Order: sequence, then C-alpha cells, then structure tokens
Amino acid sequence: MQTRRAFLRNSGLLLSATALAGRSAFALTPVPLGVQLFTVRNQAARNLPKVLDQIHRIGYQTVETFAGDYNLSAASLRHTIHGAGLRAPSGHFNYDGFDTRFNYAKVLGLDWMVCPMIAPTLWGSPEGFKTAAKKFNEWGKKAKAQGMRFAFHNHDYEFRPMGNTNGYDILINETDPELVFFEVDTYWVAQAGHDPLKLMKRLGPRLKMLHLKDRKAGAPTSYDMGSDSAFFRPVGHGSLDWKAIMTEGERLGVEHYFVEQDETRVPPVEAIRESFDYLEHLLYTNS
Repeated sequence: MQTRRAFLRNSGLLLSATALAGRSAFALTPVPLGVQLFTVRNQAARNLPKVLDQIHRIGYQTVETFAGDYNLSAASLRHTIHGAGLRAPSGHFNYDGFDTRFNYAKVLGLDWMVCPMIAPTLWGSPEGFKTAAKKFNEWGKKAKAQGMRFAFHNHDYEFRPMGNTNGYDILINETDPELVFFEVDTYWVAQAGHDPLKLMKRLGPRLKMLHLKDRKAGAPTSYDMGSDSAFFRPVGHGSLDWKAIMTEGERLGVEHYFVEQDETRVPPVEAIRESFDYLEHLLYTNS
C-alpha cells in the first residue's frame, strides 16, 4: 500500500468534493504542490541539482522559477529540473525586461509567465498602475500567441489606499480578464491587512495560482515590503486559515499551489518540509 507521501509524489496534491464538507480525502483531478525556488535561492545558487532533488524527496512535484535561475540557458534549466523528477509550469520574470523573455519561457516549457512586481517607480500613483495594466494586457496577448498565459503576483504595496481605490483594484479593473490572470500570495495580502479568502472569491476564475505562505499572528500590517514586513512562517505555523483557503482554491479551480517563504528561521529546505508535512496532514487526514 502506498503512503500518502508517495501518493503526493506520484500523483499530485489533491482536494476532493469531500473536503468541501470538512473532510480531507483523495480527489479525481490531481493538483500538484510545488515550491517557488526563491525560497531556496542561496542553496540553489550553490548546487541547484542537489536542492531540486531534496525538494522532490520531500514530496513536491513542481517548482516555480524566478529571475535568479536564469543564468542557465532555458534548455539547461529545463533539463536540470526534469532530471530531478520535477516540472516547472510557471516562472517569474522581472517587469523590466519582461518583453524579452517570451522565447526563454517557451523553451523552458512554461505554461505561465508571471510578473512578480511592477517597477517601484510606478507604485505611487493610479497612473503608474494603469501604465502597468496596459503592459499586462500586451504581455497577456503575447503569451497567449505562444501557447502560454500571463499572471501577476502581488506583494503588499499594491494595497496602499489611493483615495477610494488602490493599485490592486486598478490592475483588476484595467486588465483584460481573458488575457491577465492572478497568482495570489496569501502572506502579502494578509500583510497589507486584507483577507486572502475574500480576495480569492473576488478574483474568481481569474485566480489561477496561489503562493502558500503563513504569517505570524498579531504582526503589524504594512504596504512597503521592508524589513519591518517580514513575519514569514511555514504553512500551518501562523495565523492564516488554510482549511478555508485550500477549500476555496479547490472550488475555484486553482491550477497550481507553490509553497514559498521569503526568509526562514530554520534552513529553507527544512522550512518547506514543515509546510509540506502540515499540508499533507491537512488534506489527507480525516477530521
């Protein structure tokens, strides 16, 4: 009989209709659990194949690349990821230079090209976010033409109030829902003082990916991404309601879940192991 951990490795992290009723069980359609490689950036810079092997041995199936990985050719990076028994359905590309990365993403075999942050010079005004939204529409069209899709990943700065709106509202309202989708980072939504679950429901079918990252209970909120905003915890070791988040993700048809922790209090590989163990228990233990 295969263990739950082996099942996760071989078949993906799943939720079922049973989970909607408050119990965890296997589902019919696999949804893989992955790691955003920014979490292990320092270790990966020293020995990427070793780190990828450790990720796979924990039970993860996928990884999401980030800009620091791209000192390798796309073909070489793809070979290294596949050689560890993993795949990369999504990758982050910096706002500046995003226009030049479509071919790299295509060769890497990505389904999703993600912009993780707009240029800081655009953060301070509604016009700045409208400029970014226009770019997103262009990039969404280009990605679609190459058989990929485009998404935006949030932090906390987008939620700073600007009169009766904020930057994130502008990005939602000013982008084409057929071309621009969203990867919600649960930590940074909460860090800005918002409820990740409410945002997920608001985005509906435009929400395609989630970054799973917990937050210290009672920590002060912010909009600046500075050192005073760093209250990161492994999934299940903080204040977010993961049962509700994962259940809503299943309902909305979220395609990919990536564990991420910007900074860790233990070695990063141990931190992502803690997150995996919690998620495994949450999703596969009847309660």
